[in-house]
Amino acid sequence: MQSFRTEIENPVVERDIIDLERKIRLFQEGKIDEDRFRSLRLARGVYGQRQPGVQMVRIKIPFGRVTPKQLLRIADVSDEYASSNLHLTTRQDIQIHYVSLDRTPELWAQLEKDEITLREACGNTVRNITASAKAGIDPDEPFDVSPYAQEMFEYFLRNPVCQEMGRKFKIAFSSSEKDSAFTFIHDIGAIPKVRTKDGKEERGFKILLGGGLGAQPHLAQVAYEFLPEDQLIPFTEAVLRVFDRHGERNKRGKARMKFLLQSLGLESLMELVKEEWTALKTKNYSVDTTKVPEYNLPEDLSLPEAKVSDESAYALWKATNVFEQKQAGYYGVFIKVPLGDISTSIARKLATIVDWLASDDIRITINQGLLLRYVRPEALPALYTSLKEIGLAAPGFDSVADITACPGTDTCNLGISNSTGVSSALENVITQEYPDLVKNQDIKIKISGCPNSCGQHGIASIGFHGSSLKDKQKRVVPALQVLLGGGVDGNGQGRVAEKLLKVPSKRAPQVLRTLFEDYEEHQLDGEYYADYYQRQGKMYFYHLLKPLTDIENVAADEYFDWGHAQEDFKVEAGVGECAGVIIDLVATLFYEAEEKLGWAKENYQEQHYADAIYHAYNSFVVGAKALLLSQDVKTNTQMSIIRKFDEHFGGHQLLKLEDTFQNTVLKLNKVEPSAEFAQSYIQQAGDFLTTVQEIRQEQLSVSAS
Repeated sequence: MQSFRTEIENPVVERDIIDLERKIRLFQEGKIDEDRFRSLRLARGVYGQRQPGVQMVRIKIPFGRVTPKQLLRIADVSDEYASSNLHLTTRQDIQIHYVSLDRTPELWAQLEKDEITLREACGNTVRNITASAKAGIDPDEPFDVSPYAQEMFEYFLRNPVCQEMGRKFKIAFSSSEKDSAFTFIHDIGAIPKVRTKDGKEERGFKILLGGGLGAQPHLAQVAYEFLPEDQLIPFTEAVLRVFDRHGERNKRGKARMKFLLQSLGLESLMELVKEEWTALKTKNYSVDTTKVPEYNLPEDLSLPEAKVSDESAYALWKATNVFEQKQAGYYGVFIKVPLGDISTSIARKLATIVDWLASDDIRITINQGLLLRYVRPEALPALYTSLKEIGLAAPGFDSVADITACPGTDTCNLGISNSTGVSSALENVITQEYPDLVKNQDIKIKISGCPNSCGQHGIASIGFHGSSLKDKQKRVVPALQVLLGGGVDGNGQGRVAEKLLKVPSKRAPQVLRTLFEDYEEHQLDGEYYADYYQRQGKMYFYHLLKPLTDIENVAADEYFDWGHAQEDFKVEAGVGECAGVIIDLVATLFYEAEEKLGWAKENYQEQHYADAIYHAYNSFVVGAKALLLSQDVKTNTQMSIIRKFDEHFGGHQLLKLEDTFQNTVLKLNKVEPSAEFAQSYIQQAGDFLTTVQEIRQEQLSVSAS
């Protein structure tokens, strides 16, 4: 790999990119363990793809806000380094695929020219912070949550408390009580609230904690009915510190916040959060509500005459994709993007249209679409005809016909069966056989390629996730798990879809027909689908669909997954990276501990005392973990590392701590983050690291003799 140096003005970003290049080289030379390197690259948005030798790169777009200029930059990068396609995700990111690992630093540098980052888009970090796409223009909102999401993004980016947690952490802001950001399935969800106190209006948030989907869905619990706005970021930091220290780290399936909350209980968890308050670098944090730039409207307001050729199609588009903003005289326009995929050539044309007819603030929606803002009513005909010319004027945004689907086995390592092919097949069924349902925004269909719910099947009215079945001859059949009854009730309340049964994947269209026809025949007047499901009950739908599960006589094409004609289906994991050499894991951990101690010293010099202390804390923990690993002592949380170090090494003759290791390390949440304490704590961490390395050398000498 040739050395690459960026032209980025921000030295922090430049160092980040150069460091990624260096770590790639060390990994390829066999000097960094595969698991350690995986953690490093994921935290920089580089994700191993199903196809060997290439990467998926996830671009972090805070609350989905992207300008036409940034969209053009991303399109250019995809053309140069990837597959000339942009994939919009349910977390308001943009993903590009088939990227060479060697070129990721250069790719990142190109994006940063327009202030676009990859940092912490993947990995065990605070992931992209999402928000309702309507935020700022929503007629129902108490206030705009966009600047709060932006401030949260900036505060926790590169923050030492959330760089290498046990698992990822997701945060969402809804614009109103309608909860269009699904706060109830997030680690932290925030719904804006306004109250009057002492005759003065006060902003705050209803806070949801510990939600999540995946194979074991949990609805979030209410931490606060009203948390003042200046407490939002301190509270989040305290929660992250607790999650970092007490969260599971070995059993990946149990390493999410929802399991920690379930284990401790809300009251005990909130007590731990309170204990962290002393160590926070700020106890109150006032968000700059001007943080998000004011929208810019087109300079040229003249409009050529736009002739709509099909008035009924135009009327349907307006009815399903257009709404009046809270700002009088302007409209928001949703764009349905099939499967969330948009080619770079179409993206460029779209950017030109936006520059001409809307504001420069595009929002990616959590159902993989787009929202244009500040469109004047007289510009709607021209916008419709322009979007139609590039294939983006389909009606039915967020309707039954707007199916959410993850990439599945197209590119994802975790995919079991194809989700994009079945999504296209189901949309064809709806548009061709049930065209009136394009107006129905009650029923939501969501599909994932595996149980992990990236396609949000866990809260779908009608959901599917990839699976498999075996016939009597033990031949594998691609299958879909069917789930029903999920949805959003509002104000932080939701319903998790219930698993019913598995059907061969090719029978998904018939599942849909059966459900639609049953609903049409038996629903009460005006009855929503979620209520209909509750009224009829799980067993009713189980028996309704049971005939479709029969695999006594499997048709020949049912052995082939969608998009894989004449290719027998196999359940298989994607190929991961391999360093190709044996690594000394203990030495790698010592290297990591030294690196964190170096960051602590740098932050101390820059007078970032709280950050310096936390880096030193991590140096303590990683150094202790290295020595415990040398004795094959198993640990699953940072707290277990701290406790077990005292058990196994507390009395070692070389260890000269004034107190127990636990009391020494946990001083970080007992003392205000001052310069004096930071200096002392960093010195103790450095002395401790020197000592444990001496103990390690002693071990190696004994084993060699």
